[in-house]
Amino acid sequence: MPERLQAVFAMTARNVPHVFPPEVLARLRAFVEIDPAVVVEDLAGPGAREALARAEVLVTGWGCPTLDAAALDAAPALRAVLHAAGSVKGFTTPEVWKRGILVSSAAAANALPVAEYTLAMILLAGKDVFAFRDLMRARRGHPYGGVVPGIGNFRRRVGVVGASHVGRRVIELLRPHDLAVGLTDPYVDSAAAARLGVPLLPLDELLRTSDIVTVHAPETPRTHRMVGARELALMPDGAVLINTARGSLVDHDALAAELRTGRLAAVLDVTDPEPLPADSPLFDLPNAFLTPHLAGSQGNELARLGLTVVAEAERLAAGEGLRYGVDHTVLERTA
Repeated sequence: MPERLQAVFAMTARNVPHVFPPEVLARLRAFVEIDPAVVVEDLAGPGAREALARAEVLVTGWGCPTLDAAALDAAPALRAVLHAAGSVKGFTTPEVWKRGILVSSAAAANALPVAEYTLAMILLAGKDVFAFRDLMRARRGHPYGGVVPGIGNFRRRVGVVGASHVGRRVIELLRPHDLAVGLTDPYVDSAAAARLGVPLLPLDELLRTSDIVTVHAPETPRTHRMVGARELALMPDGAVLINTARGSLVDHDALAAELRTGRLAAVLDVTDPEPLPADSPLFDLPNAFLTPHLAGSQGNELARLGLTVVAEAERLAAGEGLRYGVDHTVLERTA
């Protein structure tokens, strides 16, 4: 029988039953001893120190407290952190890596719904669905007769910014469609891009030659405002910008100014700040389609994150390597 490890939840307590519904929790408890009623949200909270003292595994998620030296001193038996969400940057510290603690992330699982959202938006944008919906509402009937020039997804050019988990999944989902897909990423060479089945382009060329640009780069100092006034000006008339990564990657003032001209359109699931202030012009511009950070795991998709942790716990209990282990040496350039 595999070893049963002592585990503790460290996340926002209200999320535990969503990420680990009964059937997923039952599978997790086949490999670890864990009590869903004991959740560490605050290291100074009641029972936190007692829970950490026996923890060999932390099952973390959104709202996990920072794992600094003091927290890790309180968890002397800790061997692994299994994160039921994407990025671990928000709560890990150098102390985690210094002490040799294994860290796993469900980022690949969380990438799937983001990529699905992106695929849907690319295909809808190619048909100019958002504008025609508004025209139908305004005119209470069909807003055109006969053929509509300029729309359609036959050989439409799609530029993917960033070969992240999401970016790679988007490329995969786009493959069955009759689209021309390109990629830009400073950490990918042409051979790696060829294995993904797409050409590798400099950012400026990708912007100039894409009808739809979808952003999937990580949030780092290098990518802050990477799409600004200069970059937006490179995009051809009628192009669409999609951002499901982080709002800080796009200069929203520059984007609003460009959208006011009517030359471009945008689909934004993330903004900066988030949420936007009530007086943001993006709410009113007809060529800006906004959604409230829905692309990532929501509703029943959260259980997929829990199942990823279950599979990692099984590997850990069996003495096997983690499938989704985090390499801290590349964290500065990844999400």
